Amino acid sequence: MPTPLDPRKKPKEVKVHVKTGAGVDIVWMDDHSSHFDFPFLRDRCPCATCNDERAKRESMGGGVSLTPSPLLPMYKPKARAQAATQVGNYAIQISFSDGHSTGIFSYDYLRTLCPCEECAKAFRTAPTTSGV
Repeated sequence: MPTPLDPRKKPKEVKVHVKTGAGVDIVWMDDHSSHFDFPFLRDRCPCATCNDERAKRESMGGGVSLTPSPLLPMYKPKARAQAATQVGNYAIQISFSDGHSTGIFSYDYLRTLCPCEECAKAFRTAPTTSGV
């Protein structure tokens, strides 16, 4: 039986500011508001390719990039959104200025990514096991 969706992870209002480059603003059903800059989202793209790249970097000590770049990381242009598309009632897909567009950001994932301390405690802390 599927796990029911946490109602706190359901958006009430979603605004994607592609033209201004301001990012994504979401008001959730529990009236919490989240803001995501496009570079923040690009760095956390949930697609398989990006997940593999992050896993390889972590296994090599964290800071090594496996894809050669003609620019030093400090001079890397910030990712911008070129387009955004609603995916059903559960996600948005963003096409970034670096040509990447395969990541689908589910609302469940976005609420988990919310950068505020309240969401970090509610959605990113590992459950503890007792008795062991």
